[in-house]
Amino acid sequence: MSERGHLWESVRNGLWRQNPGLAQILGLCPILVVSTSMVNATSLGLATVMVMAVSNLAVSGLRRWIAYEIRIPVFILIIAALVTVLDLVFQAYLHSLSLALGIFIPLITTNCIVLARAEAYAAKNGVLASTVDGIAMGLGLVWVLALLGALRELIGNGTLFSGIEMIFPSLTSISIFGDDYPGFLLACLPPGAFFILGGLIAGFNAINAHRAARANSRQDTEHAPALPAV
Repeated sequence: MSERGHLWESVRNGLWRQNPGLAQILGLCPILVVSTSMVNATSLGLATVMVMAVSNLAVSGLRRWIAYEIRIPVFILIIAALVTVLDLVFQAYLHSLSLALGIFIPLITTNCIVLARAEAYAAKNGVLASTVDGIAMGLGLVWVLALLGALRELIGNGTLFSGIEMIFPSLTSISIFGDDYPGFLLACLPPGAFFILGGLIAGFNAINAHRAARANSRQDTEHAPALPAV
């Protein structure tokens, strides 16, 4: 397979086939806690994308000079340094959002998605491929977080983009069901996150099963023996 083919394969794996939130079921802490609103969930997801992309790039570039025995502590140090810089940027330029996300920005350091990609992919592949892998895996997590946050916010409060003013002061949230909507508290609580995430995983598996069945049916049709001419 060509280099472009490998890069495209990484993109497809990150966005769908090996999606961190739906296929690998990694990083459940931010997925379940921060996804109370679409803005919070997407913001943390994009922060994770930046850390994964740069950490993969750094690990891949330095892998020849990192002794195998100490690779995990070195990887964690690289990730922690990047997260510290990112946390300071949030505090300086997005202070309200930083307060809303709280401890979950520093906790990106311990997110198993970030360390897993550094160990499983970046430590064994080139700089470009590792950077693309980090971005793709991060974006795969972003769309799951955004969808989960949007569903929880919509079902729980009847709104979308709640908290958008923390990033863009001129914008406000959108009320979908009107001011009379009583809300559904369970969707805003951690058990609601489990139920909605379970539904997303079930839908993800159903789509994959349907696609696999169609592919098998197509192969059976192509390899079926031709009927003799009458």
